[in-house]
Amino acid sequence: MTSAAIITLIIILIAVILFITEIISVDLIALLIVVSLMITGVLTPEEGVLGFSNKATITVAFMFILSAALLKTGALQYLAHRLSKIFKYKFDTGLLMMMLLIATISAFINNTPVVAVFIPVVIQIAHNTGQSPSKMLIPLSFASIFGGMCTLIGTSTNILVSGISKNETGLEINMFEMTPIALCLLVVGILYMRFIGIRILPNRKSDENLEDKFKLKNYLTDLEILEESTSVNQKIMDSELVKDYDMDIIEVKRNGSRFNLPQGDFVLQKGDLLKVRCNVEKIKSLKDKTKSIKISPLKLADNNLKGTNSVLVEMVITSSSMIHNKTLRDIDFRRSFRAVPLALKHREELKHDQLYDVTLKSGDIILAEVKTHFIKELKKIEAKEDAPFVLLSENHVTDFNRKKFGIVGGLILAMVILAALNIIDIMVGAISVVVILALTKVLDIKQIYQSVNWKIVFLLAGAISLGTAMQKTGLDLLIADNLISSLGAYGPIALISGLYLATSLLTEMMSNNASAALMAPIAIATAHSANYELMPFLIAVMLAASGTFMTPIGYQTNTMVYSAGQYKFTDFFKVGFGLNLIFWLVASFLIPYYYGMI
Repeated sequence: MTSAAIITLIIILIAVILFITEIISVDLIALLIVVSLMITGVLTPEEGVLGFSNKATITVAFMFILSAALLKTGALQYLAHRLSKIFKYKFDTGLLMMMLLIATISAFINNTPVVAVFIPVVIQIAHNTGQSPSKMLIPLSFASIFGGMCTLIGTSTNILVSGISKNETGLEINMFEMTPIALCLLVVGILYMRFIGIRILPNRKSDENLEDKFKLKNYLTDLEILEESTSVNQKIMDSELVKDYDMDIIEVKRNGSRFNLPQGDFVLQKGDLLKVRCNVEKIKSLKDKTKSIKISPLKLADNNLKGTNSVLVEMVITSSSMIHNKTLRDIDFRRSFRAVPLALKHREELKHDQLYDVTLKSGDIILAEVKTHFIKELKKIEAKEDAPFVLLSENHVTDFNRKKFGIVGGLILAMVILAALNIIDIMVGAISVVVILALTKVLDIKQIYQSVNWKIVFLLAGAISLGTAMQKTGLDLLIADNLISSLGAYGPIALISGLYLATSLLTEMMSNNASAALMAPIAIATAHSANYELMPFLIAVMLAASGTFMTPIGYQTNTMVYSAGQYKFTDFFKVGFGLNLIFWLVASFLIPYYYGMI
């Protein structure tokens, strides 16, 4: 092994650890990979930044814009609410129709915003029909994964593998190359979820209101500011209540007036009645310490926190969120979103204390009180491609604009057909459609820039550079030779099976794009060394990198439904292990058979 190969291997191992532990964000990891490969001399500066100009990276960026344009028409929201009527009559039929609809949509646009749109609708459907959201949200996520596997543009993973293949071998993957095999897996997956998975999924119904669900009774209190209090004539930000007791002042009542979510420069006066969030022990110590503040427990009625000026919302942090790996203090949550955090569901733990110091992860749920008039602004933020959160508690229907949908849907359909017939390149088609959408003012330039998930774009660029380094140093051939020596004697089924299994297991622990980037060069080298056709090995990596169901961190949509469905980590393993096993066995035989290897 050459020194360059050793350096590349070390960089890969460090990158894998960083991807798994999520110490830093994936886009920063990708940039560290690029910088490390260039500084160590493994890649030249030109080779290091080649990923940013790769067709795959550019195509994915513009596909994000097309997804945002489709969302803006309100078509997905319209379909989601139409679907709710079916569930009222027959749950099983509704579940099957939902999975088929989600899979179809996800085959052509990015599945993360699709799931984001459907999560609050599915929860509302569950409540209206007396069903448990936990019986519906994992099927929602899995269906989006099934659909994304079916076309080249269904997921960024497929586009990435095609880009690596084009870069290293000159072979590009056709729009529907993987469709026959992926459709078989889709049918298997939906049948599994309909007849087996639905029985394994937990049935966690909750009739509690949000106050009870998040156990707020011991953390909300009424305070009256007395004349001798040190907080009289003090700004909220300077008051001992905030500085010493880490309180959030949610509301101030004064002379019959009500001030919801007052700003930090709001001046307190004697006689003010405050509604505050604070740890119960701190409240007790405050009561013992001072007689200048009158304290009484806040009696929570169903509508106590749902006045005309504010509303409670649940905000699920998305996988692409700028909030991920940051604290509420880092993002200045209260000022940024005009909201007061009341509680936090962090993985399977409910937190009420020191909320501003918790490092947030995708899938976490923030319970917050928000000014009613600001809900529209939060909805605008939520509608972006790189939305930091999904709102669960506020059910909002975007008006269906048929004219815009006709333009966007027609252009995307034309792009898909022309690309499938090899009349135009998919990248050229995506850019052309975006230009037309801008000229017709369906999207303005600002919306176009905001629609791109730059975190994924940077990840793809870094991943492609890593693939280039593996090929340049011969590391891919070395790993491929070991794979062939271990499994080659057992024939093509064993090779495809081993490659699929390795990719699938790797994806359960880290980003699907990162695992695809690591395994695609190995797949290429294995096919060449074993003297087999390249395509089946690439398809195996594509399907395995997307078909991950055993953990909530393996795929971004799984992470999104994790807390929203009140799931436990083991719930994904129970239902996902069998599905992973079936997909692995079916793909191991179906891929070699379809490509005439057996």
